[in-house]
Amino acid sequence: MSHDEELSPKLKPLPADAIAAALEKAKRYRLLNEAHEAESICRDILRVEPDNQDALITMLLALSDQFDRRLARRYKLATHLIPRLDAEYDRAYYSGILCERRAKAQHMRHTPSSGQTTYHWLREAMEWYEKAHELRHPGEDDPTLRWNSCVRMMRSHPDIKPAAPEREEVHLLE
Repeated sequence: MSHDEELSPKLKPLPADAIAAALEKAKRYRLLNEAHEAESICRDILRVEPDNQDALITMLLALSDQFDRRLARRYKLATHLIPRLDAEYDRAYYSGILCERRAKAQHMRHTPSSGQTTYHWLREAMEWYEKAHELRHPGEDDPTLRWNSCVRMMRSHPDIKPAAPEREEVHLLE
């Protein structure tokens, strides 16, 4: 083993017959609040099966679980996964999830403009949920439930409101 390999060993490939079990582990790690591990497992799965829809969705969710720590980078990585989803419904629904989770992460920061930024991202999420609602299968209620969650968040936090419209300066003619 060379000195460089000792410092940074090569990744071992995941055997194709281990993908189903690995995906279950990734989902379990997410439930255990170990999103980084779930993300790592999904990366291994996607190296073998780049279009594995379950792995793409699980990785997208694992990335969004990390928004509270590394919002900008994780959001960017997650949004790059959206076009790889096969179903138009999934692209709309998970775009909404990313926006909603970004809103929640932003709100937790308690910066002076976090209320307005949170409002913006919640409204963006709601637009995606409307689109997903139009594309849903009969009996599919996830977009409605997520929409209602956004509305309830807005109602329960008075600081979540749209930015005030900029005042136009009035120039008086003499």
